[in-house]
Amino acid sequence: MNNPIPVILVDDDADLLKATAQTIELAGFAVSRFSRASDALVQIDSSFPGVVVSDIRMPEIDGLQLFGRVRKLDPDLPLILMTGHGDIPMAVKAIQDGAYDFITKPFAADRLVQAVRRAAEKRQLILENRSLRDVAEQARDDLPLIGQTAAMERLRRTLRQIADTDVDVLVTGETGSGKEVVANLIHRWSRRSKGSFVALNCGALPETIIESELFGHEPGAFTGAQKKRVGRIEYSSGGTLFLDEIESMPPATQVHMLRVLEAREVAPLGTNETRPIDLRVVAAAKVDLGDPAQRGAFREDLYYRLNVVTLSIPPLRERRDDIFLLFSFFCERAARRFNRQAPALSSFTRHHLETHHWPGNVRELSHFAERFVLGLAGDDEGAKVPDAAATLTLPQRLNRHEAEILRETLASNGGDVRRTIEALGIPRKTFYDKLQRHGIERASFDRDTKPAGQA
Repeated sequence: MNNPIPVILVDDDADLLKATAQTIELAGFAVSRFSRASDALVQIDSSFPGVVVSDIRMPEIDGLQLFGRVRKLDPDLPLILMTGHGDIPMAVKAIQDGAYDFITKPFAADRLVQAVRRAAEKRQLILENRSLRDVAEQARDDLPLIGQTAAMERLRRTLRQIADTDVDVLVTGETGSGKEVVANLIHRWSRRSKGSFVALNCGALPETIIESELFGHEPGAFTGAQKKRVGRIEYSSGGTLFLDEIESMPPATQVHMLRVLEAREVAPLGTNETRPIDLRVVAAAKVDLGDPAQRGAFREDLYYRLNVVTLSIPPLRERRDDIFLLFSFFCERAARRFNRQAPALSSFTRHHLETHHWPGNVRELSHFAERFVLGLAGDDEGAKVPDAAATLTLPQRLNRHEAEILRETLASNGGDVRRTIEALGIPRKTFYDKLQRHGIERASFDRDTKPAGQA
């Protein structure tokens, strides 16, 4: 083991301290020995990556008092108590108060080592989860769900409505549209935000690994399973499980996942034991799972089990009025990141923003903004088209201006066709002909329809 997990061992009996330390060290841990709890406390803080093992009966600060002080430093730091038979009631009370385990003297070496290993595994999971949450918090504005179009306003409003309801959610949208951002917001805006946000990309794992990742396994469950592994489902209990590219989940795994969703319990590989879980699933798909042609091998019953609420994220090309808002946001963020000022927007770049199809959606726009700030995405990316401000013919300029007027009028009237036509003073057929010619999606301006994603 390159970086052995540290164990703080406290016992005022010098002989027992030496013998217990050797037992734990032989199991591959790095042991720090202390005969007084006050000395051990100096080495403990909320970032301590290991386990504390302590005798109960000690002078000055005893094991129970040490446990109380450790809990104040970090309530999630595992502490194992070593106790004589007469101290068992006290140890049981400590377990009820949050101590990890207690071991009755005299104890078998294997009993102690197994307890330390389980506690160390728990500690590593806790610290990993904290790290993930810190990263998520720092990067929560990556591919942000911002926009002023009616479609994005509806999406944000729907997220607020369903975030705290504990229903399972299916999110659909093209690559780069922000499906994981939606899942993160559902988690952060719910009462589950104090729990784990656990993400798994079903399309990135081989079929031989995905079930172990999801359901966990016991030692010996399959070749190479040398120790117990807590699965993502169990680890997400009390929080949110995000399954990205769920359409790629193997058929056999889909059957097991359906059972988990229906029973709200999980059985790790290699055991018949089921464990109850407090589960909330947010699944994401790049295809419309409601369409049998696109669904392919994905189980229909699993689709309907996940489809309590479905949220659809519109592609960037269908909410073009958000492009400059997003581009401005990404440029400001990139300027802070690279510690440089964003260059002035050239006509080539403006034309590229207005006319590019954006197949990579918001993610592609974010990367383009970074290149722009670095001076690597200037006129060459827009050079495939003429400079809109300088070389367009008069009819082309008029068409461009007409499209802007159509979008502005639709937006100001909430997508209402009758009011928009009255404001423009044109016949209905002419209105629809112009929408088709300019590639404008009227539905993206509609404020009055049922919120997108409602089941």
